[in-house]
Amino acid sequence: MTADVSPRAGAGAVPDGFLRELAERLPAARTDALTRSAYTADASIYRVVPAAVVEPRDAEEAATAVAVAAAHGVGVTSRGGGTSIAGNAIGPGLVLDFSRHMNQVLEIDPDARTATVQPGAVLGAVRARAAEHGLTVGPDPSTYSRCTIGGMIGNHACGPHSVAWGTTADITERIDVLRADGRLLSLGAGTTGDQELDARLRDLRDARLATIRTELGRFSRQVSGYGLHRLLPEQGFHVARSLVGSEGTCGIVLGATVGLVPVPAARVLLVLGFPDVYDAAAAAPALARTGALTVEGMDAALVDALRSRPGRAEGVDLLPPGGAWLYCEIEGTDPADAEARARRIGRETGARWEVFADSARTDALWSIRRNGAGIATRMADGREAWPGWEDSAVPAENLAGYLKDLHALMDERKRQGTITGHFGEGCLHLRVDWDLTSEAGIADYRTFIETAADIAVKHGGCASGEHGDGRARSELLTRTYSPELLAAFKEFKNIWDPQGLLNPGILVDPAPLDASVRPGPGHDRHSLPLLTLSADRGSMAGAVRRCIGVGSCRNATGAMCPSFQATGDEVHSTRGRSRVLGEMLRGETLPDAWRSDEVREALDLCLSCKACKSECPVNVDMAAYKAEFLHQHYKGRLRPRAHYVLGWLPLLGRLASLAPGAVNALARRPRIARGLSRLAGLETRRGLLGVAPRTFRQWFRARRKPTGPTRETVVLWPDTFSNFLDPSGAQDTVEVLEALGYEVVLPDGPVCCGLTWYSTGQLGVARGVLDRSLKSLERHLAAGRTVVGVEPSCTQALREESVELLPDSPTARRLAQQTTTLAELVARHDGDWPFGTLDTEAVLQPHCHTEAGPGHGAELEVLKRLGVDTDVVTAGCCGLAGNFGYEPGHWEVSRSSAERELYPKVRAADDGTAIVADGFSCRTQISQGTDRRATHLAALLRKALTTGRTTPAQRKNG
Repeated sequence: MTADVSPRAGAGAVPDGFLRELAERLPAARTDALTRSAYTADASIYRVVPAAVVEPRDAEEAATAVAVAAAHGVGVTSRGGGTSIAGNAIGPGLVLDFSRHMNQVLEIDPDARTATVQPGAVLGAVRARAAEHGLTVGPDPSTYSRCTIGGMIGNHACGPHSVAWGTTADITERIDVLRADGRLLSLGAGTTGDQELDARLRDLRDARLATIRTELGRFSRQVSGYGLHRLLPEQGFHVARSLVGSEGTCGIVLGATVGLVPVPAARVLLVLGFPDVYDAAAAAPALARTGALTVEGMDAALVDALRSRPGRAEGVDLLPPGGAWLYCEIEGTDPADAEARARRIGRETGARWEVFADSARTDALWSIRRNGAGIATRMADGREAWPGWEDSAVPAENLAGYLKDLHALMDERKRQGTITGHFGEGCLHLRVDWDLTSEAGIADYRTFIETAADIAVKHGGCASGEHGDGRARSELLTRTYSPELLAAFKEFKNIWDPQGLLNPGILVDPAPLDASVRPGPGHDRHSLPLLTLSADRGSMAGAVRRCIGVGSCRNATGAMCPSFQATGDEVHSTRGRSRVLGEMLRGETLPDAWRSDEVREALDLCLSCKACKSECPVNVDMAAYKAEFLHQHYKGRLRPRAHYVLGWLPLLGRLASLAPGAVNALARRPRIARGLSRLAGLETRRGLLGVAPRTFRQWFRARRKPTGPTRETVVLWPDTFSNFLDPSGAQDTVEVLEALGYEVVLPDGPVCCGLTWYSTGQLGVARGVLDRSLKSLERHLAAGRTVVGVEPSCTQALREESVELLPDSPTARRLAQQTTTLAELVARHDGDWPFGTLDTEAVLQPHCHTEAGPGHGAELEVLKRLGVDTDVVTAGCCGLAGNFGYEPGHWEVSRSSAERELYPKVRAADDGTAIVADGFSCRTQISQGTDRRATHLAALLRKALTTGRTTPAQRKNG
């Protein structure tokens, strides 16, 4: 009997006995449809559904998994961060993901200048440990923050600094390799430790010495095929290095020792602007010969794509004039020496140039190049662009001619694209606007790739200059090398893996380069008309295609993605969720489409923090995708009780405000509060929220209004949280605005942005509520009045979700344009400054939705003017995230998110340090997890007022 595990992607069928034995011997093995869906792709254009996924905790578990697979004839694919674009980390059988558990840096030897690591050790972590000894890892792909050493060895990663410090093969000293037959070998130079194996490898080499010497190792970025030249006598018969770039087809890496290089004493960045990319390419070889540590190129199309991304263009304005640029990192004995060398080199080029020595500007510039793989997935006009002809390489002196011929091919095929690359070594990254959704488009893609391969060979190059051949390029080896060398590759594979079990379809007996294309026909079988996602024309399929898979959501630091950072599970990364949604739309692995429980489970731990909308290079907005899915998933049927309670919070808040004393008395009694939480379907470990003794609107109506002239009238948005639950921030905001000379008014009737309904997927209700609310603002907006938000999540909803939910409403568009935060208004205030200085310190928790929009720059500017020394929490969402933290099953992830940085900083702050958090959720999370209470920025501004006026806002509410 066999079990069909992949109806379309080529997995075929695996024996029932394989899955049964795997589960018996490794209970943690994952064969569920949800996990398999998350592992269908890496950062390539391909889709292959695995039969099972194992995340080994140690070498023994890895060996057990391989033994079970081998016994049943099931293929095995190794995977690290899954960030390669060649399609070499996906397979139809067993996928071994080493990144989750086998990820330790075992030893840094500063004397030998080596690092010994497990295969899943992230390059960034290795570099951080090495930096403690003044050392670093030479090869540094742009994905260094999540790619793994095992993956780098598998696909022969290089990166910007390989022009000076070498490729992964150059630094590999030893690797521990598990063969398909279960034998574990420790490989280095000189021997495999197995005399028979040594003899077979030497016989292979000696029989084809001339072929190997003339066809391989001709230039530094010739990565295509197996590295047989590393077996040559003059290379020291370095078996470990011969396996670098073998993509897991010969053995499974279980450990490695790699060489390190000293960190330069000082570095500056020389950026040169050229009229076009050909001039930049022509200048690159000479710049590499100057000893530059990097010679990185990019064209104007990439910069234009970056400018089209909201909030992503930082650094672009620093570029010198030009149509293409080179980044040359220059070292020196000290900063002055490095800068002098850079200026001398710049003058000698005849290009427009600028030298950058400060970290802030160099980081901003490098972010353009580092995020290129993601940015280039969308052209400036929004068209999709794909990897496919990625990482090709020619000798650097031939790069300009190669580029001209490639552009001629693009013109002939009526295609456009973006170009980046390691110009100093002749390696090119090209993203092209192929149509990969139709059979005709895929046929055109094949023609393009075959022609491009011939062009590369004509210029002395090959299809792969780094990151292996994979599914994208293995078929092209026949166009690159002689039959004799191809026969040697096949024999090499047979020596190591005679059963052909390891990463089948790669390098030898390759899968067709146009098979199993992920966006291909049928990828949108279950698309539905949606209420939002206007950036993708209302298409969930288009939205999901944004995620090419570069894996920024797997970073251990930063705001994205908090659920992955808490669990380490690919399913709970932004990329994993995108893959699962893609499988839902295809309807094969997940046949229940929008009713799929697997998709609901994948989205369940999404905090809807929107970090992906700003930190993902292509602005994936998983919060919006989750809202749309929940809307469709529960349409016409009962929802979880928490959706009703938390989604309808505005109505419940209004009802509770009728008897605040009684409500608060119940909330303060733990047993009753837990019982009510259980009845409402909420997390019982969280305290129930109380309500204010007086609503903000009641306070506003009863207060004594200031007299005297005002500069203009602004409208304060009385959101649910500020009106019913914690009015202090809104009251302080009124006080501050009036001190600045504004007349403050409220909307003409009850209002709500609809966010609580939106985040629980009740989009129809959210749309209706928002539409009614806009009527209370029409005359104010028509008069050009600014709307000031108090609660950040609601403020961003007015700016973004309002136009998504009501795309045809001119009132919604005006609201989005005329809405501001208090910090933004104060920061741009050009009149009298009524505030004194506080001369204090503060911990600032920026709201995650603010970070996904304008960022916290205005808050920092205001605090600086108040004399506040601010320590910013950079880990993103506080973890409560509105309804998320109150829903059952979210407690651990919610608390883990806060423990990453927020809680430690709050606990370490002394009593005189202010804790500033504009978000009601953030303040609640802080009060429920520490002994401190946070305040709204408005409270600090009110405290700093020097006008001497006393208003009810300066007293406790009530």
